[in-house]
Amino acid sequence: MTTTSAEPPVAQTEATRDVAGLAQRLLTLPPAPGLPGELYAKTVEGHADLERTSFTLAPHSALSTNTYFGRVPASYWQRWTAVREMTFEAETSGVGRVELLASDPTGEERVLTGVDLSGSGTVSLTVALDKFVDGGAVWAEFTSADAPLAVSGGRWTIPHPPRQRKTAVVICTHNRPADCAKTLQTLAADLPALDELDTVYVVDQGDKRVSAHPDFEQVSTALAGRLRYINQANLGGAGGFTRGMYEITEVEAEHHANVLFMDDDILLEPDTIIRMTAFANSAREPVIVGAQMLYALHPKRLHTGAEFADLVKLQAGKVVPGALWNTDLTEENQELRVDADYNAWWSALLPSEIVSATGYPLPVFFQWDDIEYGYRARENGFTTVTLPGAGVWHADFMWKDQDDWSRYFSIRNSLITSALHSDFDSRSIAVTLFGRLLAYIAGLQYGLAATVIKGIDDFLQGPEILADGGQRVLGEVRELRKAYPETVKHDAAAIPGVPLRGETIERALPDPSQFRAVLAKRLLWQLTGRTAGSVAITADDAQWWHVSRYRRAIVTDASQEGVRVRDLDRDQAVTLLRESAAACYRLARRGPAAAQQYRDALPQLTSRENWRRLFGAGTE
Repeated sequence: MTTTSAEPPVAQTEATRDVAGLAQRLLTLPPAPGLPGELYAKTVEGHADLERTSFTLAPHSALSTNTYFGRVPASYWQRWTAVREMTFEAETSGVGRVELLASDPTGEERVLTGVDLSGSGTVSLTVALDKFVDGGAVWAEFTSADAPLAVSGGRWTIPHPPRQRKTAVVICTHNRPADCAKTLQTLAADLPALDELDTVYVVDQGDKRVSAHPDFEQVSTALAGRLRYINQANLGGAGGFTRGMYEITEVEAEHHANVLFMDDDILLEPDTIIRMTAFANSAREPVIVGAQMLYALHPKRLHTGAEFADLVKLQAGKVVPGALWNTDLTEENQELRVDADYNAWWSALLPSEIVSATGYPLPVFFQWDDIEYGYRARENGFTTVTLPGAGVWHADFMWKDQDDWSRYFSIRNSLITSALHSDFDSRSIAVTLFGRLLAYIAGLQYGLAATVIKGIDDFLQGPEILADGGQRVLGEVRELRKAYPETVKHDAAAIPGVPLRGETIERALPDPSQFRAVLAKRLLWQLTGRTAGSVAITADDAQWWHVSRYRRAIVTDASQEGVRVRDLDRDQAVTLLRESAAACYRLARRGPAAAQQYRDALPQLTSRENWRRLFGAGTE
């Protein structure tokens, strides 16, 4: 383990900080080429020359910021903070008009205020945040007259928040040096505007070091002493983020701070840091502030407006009723205010009071660490707010294949989370998992079934499975999956034993109306040799009820990078059916006792002392 820093972080007291009441900037272009400008500003008439923080309207033109990054989420500010008015300011030159508009929970618009512009000067308009409890936003619109209108430095300001704190960023990275360096460059490029940005911690757990990237030295210099770079063994996302939290709370021991977790592979809008920090500092009580996720491959689309987890069906990423999901943000806005149960750590800000009261994350290595922490914070009385307009671009979930080693951690860690934060009806959970296992076996995903079975059995081992932070079990799962050929991804033009022409693509029939009956029938067909031959199946059609009709299915991987070859193996299917039944029976019978063990061990597992041991940091 090594740690390097351009210069040691300097602790600042709240009294010495000069934090402006900036809530968000008015931006009219994204931070990098290739990102959609329509999420920032839209020319509704005539022509506009756009820059990042300024624009010029041609005569008789109009521009609106009723866009994802242009709107102020007024409903969220009214509900969770003491802020009751917000001021729009900008430097203007020329002739025209600026108006501030608002929407209600149904999206209907109304004009709040406006002023005619002539000559050069600063415009300042204040609006009340008093009619937005259930939803709605505020934004600015500009029109020019017979001459051009130039606008620069647009910003939304608030009275000085009760907690004037800077934010320390933690980026957890593993073998993505180029992605991480790009994120750091994006931060550095906007550094003059990021007054609230304190130290940036990069926790590197890979063997392809970010420090070896050609741009690292330059970006380290550009960050002006804010960068602290840490190498450590791979402890997964949980270990990487917790290391940053651990370091920050040690440096900031004399006062409070905000901790902002951030994935290494996101495309960052730096203004998100400004918005999340201002909101957290203004909240009536400490809240977790989460950024929303936009899809990196489809950058106009929002993943979801707010999420919760089903702790009985062990499903993450459930969409809160009323929230947008997989939505083109150039066509629809989130008008209704929706309340999240947790926010994933692609970008989430945690005030220090929440860390002090809730403890550190669980050492679960990968997946569900953010969900578990969100529910634990909730039980300690803290809310999570997923803030519209605070967004980052992240890899599309729908382009990640579910038949992967990470499924082990998803199952095991979801069971742990359910044990800690629900009544843990082990029989109902076992029934759910058994049905899922039957579907995997019917769909010729034998390696996936084996992965899930191991996840169940390791959960039943109790908290000792977390003693090393997950390093050993990662190797075990990968070794286990090597025994199952369908877990291997092949080039679509070089499939072993298949001619280049390939197989005929067979499209799926409509979804069955009686899932259990069809599942039983398909398994019986497989065991009695009544399946058809070899076909190719697209990723969209790769449902178990379709794949199970064939002896061989060449299925497109969800990543669209290759294909998987699924072959019927009756002996393997029988073995896994027996093992699935046995594992689920063990879960139903022994689950409550294991759940109690995790509850009893929670304080020790999430303690600073336990994490210090895992980091190998020695004694304080």
